[in-house]
Amino acid sequence: MRVEVVLPGVLADLAGGTRHLEVAPGGGALADLLDTLAVVHPRLARRIRDEAGAVRRFVNVYVDGEDVRYAGGLGTPVPDGAVVQVLPSVAGG
Repeated sequence: MRVEVVLPGVLADLAGGTRHLEVAPGGGALADLLDTLAVVHPRLARRIRDEAGAVRRFVNVYVDGEDVRYAGGLGTPVPDGAVVQVLPSVAGG
């Protein structure tokens, strides 16, 4: 099983400078994918999830274009060939 993780430039630096990562998660849910990502890129993982393992409040994660907050959270299925986008929220005024 292979999944593509797409990162914006601000997070790519935490993944060796690449914006597209090929990941082979250990299971079929978003939590499994993030656990696998944490082994290879621990600094990136800390920017995506908090100390309790939840997706940080100001980080948006999409699996094939669907916001995981409304699709099952960390239990969201991540099928083979899926594209997972990680986008930090932008605020300001």
